[in-house]
Amino acid sequence: MSDLLIVIAGPTASGKTALGIRLAEILGGEVVSADSRQIYRYMDVGTAKPTPAERDAVPHWMLDLVDPETPYSAAEYASTSSTYIEDILSRNLTPIVVGGAGFYLEALFDGLSPVPSVPQDVKERVSAEVRTNVTKAFLRLQEIDPETAEKLKITDLQRIARALEVHTYTSLPLSHFQSLPRLPGIDRATIRFCLAPNRRTLYDRINLRTTEMFENGFIEETQALFDRGYDRDTHALKTFGYREIGAYLAGEIHLEDAVESIRARTRQYAKRQLTWFRNRSEMTWLDPNENDPVDAVLAQVE
Repeated sequence: MSDLLIVIAGPTASGKTALGIRLAEILGGEVVSADSRQIYRYMDVGTAKPTPAERDAVPHWMLDLVDPETPYSAAEYASTSSTYIEDILSRNLTPIVVGGAGFYLEALFDGLSPVPSVPQDVKERVSAEVRTNVTKAFLRLQEIDPETAEKLKITDLQRIARALEVHTYTSLPLSHFQSLPRLPGIDRATIRFCLAPNRRTLYDRINLRTTEMFENGFIEETQALFDRGYDRDTHALKTFGYREIGAYLAGEIHLEDAVESIRARTRQYAKRQLTWFRNRSEMTWLDPNENDPVDAVLAQVE
């Protein structure tokens, strides 16, 4: 199995973690996470990170990489995860990439445009300029990079700032870099699956997992993050779940409202993930309501 690379993708709460572990145990493999929130330390319950027992059963990589205030790009993910994958293969084991972060998977297997990294001080200066006068910033973008500007709306402050910061740092338009060949993180043949329960089953799983998160200490975990010195404006804590609990701890909403909001936002996120994966023809779709996904994967592997 030393040359086999399996990908288990799918929306949140679809059962990817359990499937990845079962496959690793059967095939003799290790799991490489492709989750954009499980990379953060101290955020276990709210990101549904594999439990200590699950991580003892099967080695997991790409977890607990950075602190919550640190942004982590898809390019960084592709570079680091490919190193782990090659190491697993070199030990004659099967790497199983498990996760729902489509942009991470795209960076790893299909590649991203080679846009240079921009220093933080440049990012902050350009971002401040855009927030101060977005109309002026957008007009400047239309002059220096009309191709990119044509794709954006004036309300898209983040992407306007991204295009301007690239030009500020390199003197070249963002569209120039996006026209260059993409560079995948790894060049290996893959067998890719998307675990997708029917909508009712998925939403029931999301509701149940939200309840279990609160029973397992989601509120306490969020408070512990605040006690460490992080706050509601910390990069990773602005995502759904932690955002609602932050509002609850601040006395802004009732607990019941926080729970329902987390469920609703998680369902919305799952819908976006499914839309992204449906546009990827290389995926073999697995419905656990119809067949055992383990059997389906093993049949294709064999």
